[in-house]
Amino acid sequence: MPTGRLVVRVTPGARRDAVSIEDEVVQLRVTAPPADGAANDAVLKLLAAALDRPRRDLTLLRGATARIKLIGIATS
Repeated sequence: MPTGRLVVRVTPGARRDAVSIEDEVVQLRVTAPPADGAANDAVLKLLAAALDRPRRDLTLLRGATARIKLIGIATS
């Protein structure tokens, strides 16, 4: 059960993976293409590493096919 939520803006197909905060928005750039859920998996993996959390603690709650995504963060 998610205990926290984070809204992120995703750019798939980027030259390299990156996490930044621009204009108070968390921006995630992933090299994975936006096909077959590859970008969504890459987003969760990148965000887990940035937050120093296990991947299993993150869940995509909303935005599977959109650039703006809502991520649920559970406690371990």
